[in-house]
Amino acid sequence: MFTLTTGELAAKLGAALEGSPGVVLRGVADLRAAGEGQLSFAGSSRYLSELAASGAAAVIVPKGAVIAAPKPALLRVADVDEAFAAACGLFAPPAVVPPRGVHPQAFVSPQAQLGENVSVGAFAVVEAGAEIGEGATLHPQTYVGREAKLGRDCLLYPFASVRERCVLGDRVILHNGAVIGSDGFGYAVDAQGVRTKIPQTGIVALEDDVEIGANATVDRARFGETRVGKGTKVDNLVMIAHNCVIGEHSVLCSQVGLAGTTTLGKHVICAGQAGLAGHLTVGDGAVIGAQAGVPKDLPGGQMYLGAPAVPRLEFGKSLAHVAGIPKLKEKLKELEIRLAALEQGDA
Repeated sequence: MFTLTTGELAAKLGAALEGSPGVVLRGVADLRAAGEGQLSFAGSSRYLSELAASGAAAVIVPKGAVIAAPKPALLRVADVDEAFAAACGLFAPPAVVPPRGVHPQAFVSPQAQLGENVSVGAFAVVEAGAEIGEGATLHPQTYVGREAKLGRDCLLYPFASVRERCVLGDRVILHNGAVIGSDGFGYAVDAQGVRTKIPQTGIVALEDDVEIGANATVDRARFGETRVGKGTKVDNLVMIAHNCVIGEHSVLCSQVGLAGTTTLGKHVICAGQAGLAGHLTVGDGAVIGAQAGVPKDLPGGQMYLGAPAVPRLEFGKSLAHVAGIPKLKEKLKELEIRLAALEQGDA
């Protein structure tokens, strides 16, 4: 079992230690569940108030946080989330590294190109013309289509698929069941309402350090490309339609849906279950709140909530007005009674 003392951990994290440097730490846990030998963190006032009741052996806290006794050993840092993430990495079990080479039960076309130090697991398929970059790992039952290209150190988990001609940059991660390059949802409709499939001739391009969650889908373009920018992280069960363009370092949380030809700027965040209509643009740094519906272009640099999505302050005012409706209703009843009494007096 891997262990670190609080003094050793403080040195690795560049943290200021309050308490004994000899406390032995064996792992990490959340503040409520943590017990003997475990490290936790408290980054906000809500969790700092629970610190005294925690059984954690040590807790990472902000530099200036005021902590009332009794308390465990404290590691004070400038960025709690960053420090705890680093600590989790230290205590994490060793990564599973599949053997390098091609498993005898995998199929790799003689016309495919494999870089050095590649791993191709059992029942994986690499089609003709595909190029797999140096150090890439294809777990069992993954699929790489004809003429697809994977950069260096890509990681495909079981049942991930990269369809024909799609392109992945370096260090791209595809989790279980992710599908890159399925057909865009495009049909021509005749006068009788019969739909005929429109050929989807484009590709998907995922830039360096993109991560796609389990059972998420990125559709190929009708023509040209669907592109996901460098460093963007896509959660499980997200749908990205044909010809979408997503800027660098954006985040799409679970069950987000982007209709065709949606463009997101850099550093955009779409919270869970947000839905964006097609052929619109969202500016850099925008935050789309959970379950928001976006029917039109939105400028960057602010948060949007509601359906249709509006700026956060406008949404808050709307909620306040809705909350006041019951009182307004009672006031109307009172005025109606007074008006009726006045009318009877005139009669």
